[in-house]
Amino acid sequence: MKTILIADDDKNIRELIKYPLIETGYDVIEAVNGEQALALAEQQLPDLVVIDIMMPLKDGYEVARTIRAERDIPLIMLTAKGELANKAEGFLAGIDDYMTKPFATAELLFRIKALFRRYDLSHETTVEVGNLVIDRRTYAVTHQQTDIFLPLKEFELLYELASHPGWVYTREDLISRIWGAAYEGNDRTVDVHIKRLREHLGENTAVAIVTMRGLGYKLEVIV
Repeated sequence: MKTILIADDDKNIRELIKYPLIETGYDVIEAVNGEQALALAEQQLPDLVVIDIMMPLKDGYEVARTIRAERDIPLIMLTAKGELANKAEGFLAGIDDYMTKPFATAELLFRIKALFRRYDLSHETTVEVGNLVIDRRTYAVTHQQTDIFLPLKEFELLYELASHPGWVYTREDLISRIWGAAYEGNDRTVDVHIKRLREHLGENTAVAIVTMRGLGYKLEVIV
């Protein structure tokens, strides 16, 4: 059973989150300030942390930075501060996702499950999809015993898309995951790399990177 730490000085928010998590099958521990959050993160070793920004003693950014420096676990920032600068600071501190208050508890649960899936996959080094084998240790892509050589960003794009066949990624999603939240270039760079990736894969592989008009991209297995 996975354990989730909720770090928020607002008791009502903690209870709003806690009971649906318990009903879903998670163990829950609570912190009322930043220092307690860090102590519990070290002592209880939670599998995921939900962090508020504005907390006594240490704010959510410092909590996120400290946890991220010590452990590779999912971090969700849940806060009333929805400005772009606050989100950027959160991602730079190492968070994986960001939700603003007020929020739907059901959406938070969906995001938690998605983060657990992503982290579970992140410990795998090889993805097999269609007739491709993608090895993150060696950055090798093999198609029917033949190697396909990809530049780094194209490899990372393929690995991300192939890790979740059928998922639709927006350009913003891919920028954040592949280039990082601090990237300042145009998100059309994703289109350029997708075009090159398609050229590298050619027409004989049993996968296709599909453009979802107005949304982004997804990888499909061709039957």
